Order: sequence, then C-alpha cells, then structure tokens
Amino acid sequence: MQRVSSVEQLRQSVAAWRAAGDRIALVPTMGNLHDGHMALFRQAYKHAKRLIVSSFVNPMQFGPSEDYERYPRTPDADSEILRRSGCDILFAPDVNEVYPRGLAFATRVQVPGFSEILDGEFRPGHFEGVASVLMRLFSIVQPNVAIFGEKDYQQLLVIRRMAADLFLPVEIVGSPTVRAPDGLALSSRNIYLSEDERAVAPKLYEELRRVAVAIDTDDESAKDLQALETEARRNLRAFGFKVEYFTIRSANTLLTPSLSESELVILVAARLGRARLIDNTRATRT
Repeated sequence: MQRVSSVEQLRQSVAAWRAAGDRIALVPTMGNLHDGHMALFRQAYKHAKRLIVSSFVNPMQFGPSEDYERYPRTPDADSEILRRSGCDILFAPDVNEVYPRGLAFATRVQVPGFSEILDGEFRPGHFEGVASVLMRLFSIVQPNVAIFGEKDYQQLLVIRRMAADLFLPVEIVGSPTVRAPDGLALSSRNIYLSEDERAVAPKLYEELRRVAVAIDTDDESAKDLQALETEARRNLRAFGFKVEYFTIRSANTLLTPSLSESELVILVAARLGRARLIDNTRATRT
C-alpha cells in the first residue's frame, strides 16, 4: 500500500492506472477504521480494480460545539487495516492541502432540499461541509465509483443528488449497514459510549425494527405513522435516549410520505451520554 498526502503525489500515482484503463474506486473516510469500513472496501473491489481510501477529518462538516478536536484518530491502526484489505493508496492529506486558502475562503457546495432537514436541522452546515469536501475528493481522485455506507442514509442521498446535478462522472454506490451482533450500527463514535450505555444502545435499532415490522406486515398500528413515531420516541426516552428525531419518510425524497408511497425509510438520531447515534431501516407499505 502506498500512502500519499499531496494532491500532486496522488495524481502521479494513478496516472498509470488511467493509462491502462483500470477502474478506480474511492472510499472516503475520516479514519478510525472498523469492520463497517472493511465492508466498504470489499464492496469497492466488486466495482473496480483499484482502491483509493481517503482519511481526512473534515473540519468543514463539524459545528463549533461538536467533536472535531476529540474525534478519534488512529492512523497506525488504520494503516494496518488498509494493508490487510489490499488497499492500493491511502490518501491522507492535511487541512492545508484540502483547503489551501483556509476554511473562511474555501469554495462551498450546497445541495438544497436534502441538506436542511433531519440531520441538517440539528447540525446546520454539516451537509454543506460534506458536499464541499467530497467535491474536492472527486475532483482530485476522479474515481469511476465511490462507496458510502447506508447507515448515513441522508448523506447518501445528498451525495447522489450532488453528483447528478453537477454531472459528475462517478457512480455512487451504497453499502448495507454493518452491525454488531446485538444490532448496534458500527460507528467510530460508539467509542464515546460507556459500558452501561453500550448495553442500552441496541434499543435504537430494536425500535426501528419494531416500527418497520408494523409497516411491512400492514399491522393496524401502521395506519397512523405519526402515532408510530410518537410511540417510538417515547420508548427511546424511557431507555435514557435524548431523541432528536424519529421519523418515517419517503425513501426517495425524505419528505413526509404520501398515502400512495410504498417505499419508506425510518430514520433516528438520538444522544446517549456523549455519543450521538444515527441509524435507519427500510420498510415497505402494502
């Protein structure tokens, strides 16, 4: 595996691949790699011959009171995981390489419609930061395909919209959420959970699945989606979660679903101690 930190180095390294016609996959990460990332790497190799993994904790997507400074950084362990995964290039730039004019004067990308709701409401500017850094990475790497986890469902839709609206020649592929045996979605931020909180955290997914089953089986309770949402929020609060949202939306638009829409997504964001947890699951209404 080759580790590069500059744009020029990276472009030189991939020139031969492009000349040979090799398909290139990009998996953007913020480091602190775990089994969820490993699944993204395996997915990447189904779509491309070459794999580039970026590791960059992007300051633009963090709010002023969020965890940018304390976000877990494990570069040595990450390098070992990437070597075992067969990664071709680790792109690990510093902030000045990505934002040479500083954050205040950096060009930004906005994706209206998806960015202001749900996570965008609770984390203002977050998706602008995500879109802005990914636009840079797509421009630098010029991948044929980029892989993203479906745990960040809203983010996935933001990226797909950006790529479509800006006519970017990159295929955006979603990869299923990887979970611990007890159902908790794997996340770098799970490290913030205490032992007691970790024991409670799987209740988040249990509640998502309870609501999804009610919808999938056309249970009587599924006729009132708002009531299902209210009950789920109440149940999670009883376990100690501070719920930001628990909502049932159209899987395609993230808007409140019309009566005729069948493909739904159930999304949740909640705080448990120092950890902010997000998750989702799909449901089909008959």
